[in-house]
Amino acid sequence: MEGRRAFHMAREPGIDALFQLPLPEFTAARNALASKLQKAGDKAAAAEVKALPKPPVSAWAVNQLYWRSRAAFDRLLTAGARLRQAQASQLAGHSTNVREVLTAHREALTELSRQAAAILSESSHQASPDIMRRVTMTLEGLAAQGLLAGAPAPGRLTADVDPPGFETITALAPRQPGDKPPPAGGDARVLAFRADRRAPANGKARTKAATAAEAKAAEAERRKAAQAALKSAERALTEARRDAATAEASMKKAALKLKEIEKEKKNVEARLEKIAAAAEAARQAARKTASEAADSAQVVEDADRAVETAREHLEEA
Repeated sequence: MEGRRAFHMAREPGIDALFQLPLPEFTAARNALASKLQKAGDKAAAAEVKALPKPPVSAWAVNQLYWRSRAAFDRLLTAGARLRQAQASQLAGHSTNVREVLTAHREALTELSRQAAAILSESSHQASPDIMRRVTMTLEGLAAQGLLAGAPAPGRLTADVDPPGFETITALAPRQPGDKPPPAGGDARVLAFRADRRAPANGKARTKAATAAEAKAAEAERRKAAQAALKSAERALTEARRDAATAEASMKKAALKLKEIEKEKKNVEARLEKIAAAAEAARQAARKTASEAADSAQVVEDADRAVETAREHLEEA
């Protein structure tokens, strides 16, 4: 059943698009995809899609890292694979310096944690210490498990991934004659190391001590990376709050300026109304004066005509 489920999930391209959506859109898009598959007659795939749970915000952020920052994500997985190989080499009794590998692993983890905090902030999700801890834990779990059997699929997480446990470390141990082979699908690249038969009689004790020391060092490195990620998230939160405060101050300043402009606009409109009224009054006065002037000109013309008529009558007499 699990193999059939993996087959359906792998062949359905809509799944990848589903896990790249903003988190609030996941449920509606999942249901729409399931309905589409159901109508297309692929009932098995439809049932699997319908059963997909909505990821927690921490797992969603890690999915976004996979889709948006693949180069950085691959660097972490590569560092995780190198760390597994180095640990396997130590378990096999070889002298291996893992400091460089641990440094690369820590730097990749820190960079992805910083990007996760930025993605959360841009998407209006809170990059709280608890969420960032779960993001870092999930990234560590993915890097540690790599291609081991049953490892979660990056980019399609529906839950947080636990950090590596004892069984993961056990999978790295070299096999002795008579040991049972690892489960099918395991990471053959990691299990290929064999014990050095030339190791001294006290090699087992030395190997256990070295393994414990390296495990302690790895835990310290992971803690350091988690602390660095937390500081990065806190800085991002501080910057976001500062930007929000600046934006709020600018908004208040703009609102005050707008209020002053509106007041000035009202004053100008009032002055314009007065000027328009004065201009209308002037036009009315001009029309009245023109009419009176025309009347006066007519009176003068009538008077001239009367004088001329009187003169004519006088001459005739």
